[in-house]
Amino acid sequence: MKRLKTNSFYSLLMGCIMAACSTTHAPRDVASSDQLPEIYPDYTGVTIPVNIAPLDFAMADDSTTCIDVEISGVRGGRLHANGDYADLDSSAWRRLLAENAGDDLTVSVSAEKAGCWTRYRSFNIHVSRDSIRAWGLTYRRIAPGYEFYGRMGIYQRRLSTFEETALIENGDSKGMCINCHTPNQTDPARYVFHIRAEHGATAIVKDGKAELLESKNEVLGGAMVYPSWHPGGRYIAFSTNKTSQMFHLSGPKRIEVYDASSDVFIYDTETHTILNDTLTMRKYWAENCPAFSADGKHLYFTTARRQIYPTNYDQEKYSLCRADFDARTGRIGPKVDTLVSASATGKSATWPRPSHDGRYLMYTQTDYGYFSAWHPEADLWLLDLSTGERRSLDEVNSTRAESLHAWSADSGWFLFTSRRDDGLYSRIYLSKIDGAGRATKPFMLPQRDPKRYYRGLLDSYNTPEFTLQRVGTDREKLWKQIVSQERIQTHL
Repeated sequence: MKRLKTNSFYSLLMGCIMAACSTTHAPRDVASSDQLPEIYPDYTGVTIPVNIAPLDFAMADDSTTCIDVEISGVRGGRLHANGDYADLDSSAWRRLLAENAGDDLTVSVSAEKAGCWTRYRSFNIHVSRDSIRAWGLTYRRIAPGYEFYGRMGIYQRRLSTFEETALIENGDSKGMCINCHTPNQTDPARYVFHIRAEHGATAIVKDGKAELLESKNEVLGGAMVYPSWHPGGRYIAFSTNKTSQMFHLSGPKRIEVYDASSDVFIYDTETHTILNDTLTMRKYWAENCPAFSADGKHLYFTTARRQIYPTNYDQEKYSLCRADFDARTGRIGPKVDTLVSASATGKSATWPRPSHDGRYLMYTQTDYGYFSAWHPEADLWLLDLSTGERRSLDEVNSTRAESLHAWSADSGWFLFTSRRDDGLYSRIYLSKIDGAGRATKPFMLPQRDPKRYYRGLLDSYNTPEFTLQRVGTDREKLWKQIVSQERIQTHL
């Protein structure tokens, strides 16, 4: 069985531990416990789609030497696993989920520690009738550092298996920074991403053809970042940011990312024209994080009064706004509404993401600023676009940072990143949302041998998105374009 290559020291340590307890054997002289098993990842009581990969898990206690797992379905079917972790057979797992769609699976766990076996209280996993309308996910993996980006890439992962493939990596590019892979409403044929440093560019891919734009425009005064596609495919909203970092000497926050200035503008992919608009490019205000509505008639964005940096960084609080958008002209306005006022909440709203069915908008709320991945208090909020009611998604939030969320194509599921696992690395979690706007208990993206995988993965997941189908990028051809000197010049 192939394993992910991980940190060499950790791999050696885990290899020695696993070798010592790899012999499978049936439970004997088993004591019973009324407690639920503490498993990693925590899959107790979650709701899953019928097209998800096996939920392999281990005991959270590293001193456990063997685990014995039985999974049975209400409508029939059974799985058994025995070893150092629950390594579930993929074919049997798919049959079990298909047979029990709409019902529960019962999971019974026994574990051996110090030569003694304990059988824990069984728990349920609910199998939704609804699949996630997606082939898989795309995301960037990056070390959660401050200046180091010599090893990173954009990857795609199939949801029904553990298959991960690279769309583009920078290992052979002398430290080039690659980021922000953004599709048009989960469409794998239309996406945009950025390249920083030596071969800087904004890459726009439409139906297999890539165009590389000059990474910076003198008129804008900065790079084209944080994109959002208009559903029609012609326009892309960007922000242009002059981003800086500073470091905290104490407390739970390590780093603060802030913008000395930022604006929002529209780019026309057909004419290579930048359509700047005074409504979202005001002198004393920082506009940021644009997002088109599902029907393309509105543009959401955040805005804050610019502060004196870095002394007043914690006074920068963003309001969530919505402006009209005219796809015939590419113009914003004239009407702009404030949906969530920072002066009223005393908080900052960031990363607005409207659902593809037009019903909800999900955003992240922090105490201040917009770069929520470094804010432990960052939580997901849900805004009902028809009623204006909003609430904290308490059923999915934790005491650590939640952010970078995205909707499935039918808006029945969503994903987000969270640092709840260890406080250091952002991992991907998925949840189902019902007709009343209630979300199910989130579950971590499944991996084969998850404890070894996640503890050995020294990367954070960044800007994850759903994709309807596999992204068919020609990596070699794309790299040749990136390292060439050919760039398209944008103009007003």
